Amino acid sequence: MSGVETRVVAAKDDGLRLDRWFKAYFPGLRHGALEKLLRTGQVRVNGGRVKANRRVEAGESIRIPPIDDEAAAPKAQAAPKREDAEFIRKLTIYEDDEILAINKPFGLAVQGGAKTKRHVDGMLAALEKNGERPRLVHRLDQDTGGLLILAKSRIAAARLSKAFRGRGVIKTYWGLCRGVPEIREGTINLPIAKKMIRVGERDQERMVAADDEEAKKAITDYAVLDAAGPVSFLALKPLTGRTHQLRVHCAAMGTPIVGDRKYGGRDADIEGAPEGLHLFCRAMTFPHPANGRAMTLTAPLAGRMLESFALFGFDQDAEVVWPDLSHKKKR
Repeated sequence: MSGVETRVVAAKDDGLRLDRWFKAYFPGLRHGALEKLLRTGQVRVNGGRVKANRRVEAGESIRIPPIDDEAAAPKAQAAPKREDAEFIRKLTIYEDDEILAINKPFGLAVQGGAKTKRHVDGMLAALEKNGERPRLVHRLDQDTGGLLILAKSRIAAARLSKAFRGRGVIKTYWGLCRGVPEIREGTINLPIAKKMIRVGERDQERMVAADDEEAKKAITDYAVLDAAGPVSFLALKPLTGRTHQLRVHCAAMGTPIVGDRKYGGRDADIEGAPEGLHLFCRAMTFPHPANGRAMTLTAPLAGRMLESFALFGFDQDAEVVWPDLSHKKKR
């Protein structure tokens, strides 16, 4: 067990959350143990008490109390697999010194869980270079395909994460919906909350439209770009980032996303179309972490979305220009 020490935050760690800083340098220290050290004031930044989500700045001093050697030692990690690196490289649609963008396939999880062993985050160690590996800065649901942006350094990750948190990123999703919305374009302002609801004979956790104190603001711009038979092709722009927001909002219009049985039931299925959720992250405009200039990346349609576009004759190169309504939507 080491004694009390003070470490100075390096330039490469500027903007990193304190809990992630500890994960990087004391990977065996459990989050609960870190929280206790913070609550009791044993961990301090520049002599002051702080919380785990506090972002550190280059040059700041972090007080570190005695931590047992086991907690300070890195956990054993599986050796990076060459096939993981090759897999990610095949998905890559853009790369420079700061960012890596991939076209995430439908069905591939972004992060792991109790029942999820294969995921993007677990493959990124295979791309480590000069002690840095790509990092997640946002998420896509497992059932959603499309553009996923990764940061190639801690500094880039901190800057991109700030942009995503502060609505500095414009996201455009494409969705195929069952039916056609009565109003062809507009804004859905419908708060949602996580609730336990009865589905068949079981209670299941769902995001639902709600107006109680648990509900969180959820706003989506949308535009119908085309329609064919029982299906419409929508562009969707989430102005907030709630879980399953686009799926709940489309279902609330009476036009659930094709294949979304969770929120649309079996009515969301279309005969002849591939199975699965038809929601795709098409494009993002964001400030580049190196210079802050606006950059737009677009993911080409793939998987079941590409198949269904061919089936219904939709234009996979369709364009949508969102009007600048920032002066009306300040919140």
